[in-house]
Amino acid sequence: MTSLKRQKGFTLVELLIVIIIIGILATLVIVTFTGIQAKARDSKRQTDINAIQSTVEAFHAQYGFYPTAAELQSTTFQTAHLKGFDPAALKDPKSNAYYTYTASGSDSAGTCDNTATPADNADGTPADNGCSAYTVSATLESNGQAFTKQSNG
Repeated sequence: MTSLKRQKGFTLVELLIVIIIIGILATLVIVTFTGIQAKARDSKRQTDINAIQSTVEAFHAQYGFYPTAAELQSTTFQTAHLKGFDPAALKDPKSNAYYTYTASGSDSAGTCDNTATPADNADGTPADNGCSAYTVSATLESNGQAFTKQSNG
């Protein structure tokens, strides 16, 4: 009698099954990781919008009016009048585009113009631009809804 030696190793079917299982697990990890990243960016958006609101409200408390979009985005204006404000908070973490910020209103100083070049008075204080309200918002990735903050007044 001859004895048949049993060969050691995996069959092609066994290898294919393992590869398919690894592929399924990798897909689940990638999908989960992508969702976690979107939620993290949404959290950053909400934190940024809250930081913008705090800064703009502090500016209003000091000067009696809100900055325009042009003023808020001006590095010179930020340095002079928005102490401690991080300019990176104005931009979306994914697209690097500015969040939607719109100042509005009018008073004795005139009508609020979001595109006007920032101006200062002779004493270095910002010139009253007539802005009495604002809205700042960002669209969240996870649910497509807008996260919005408005002026307190």
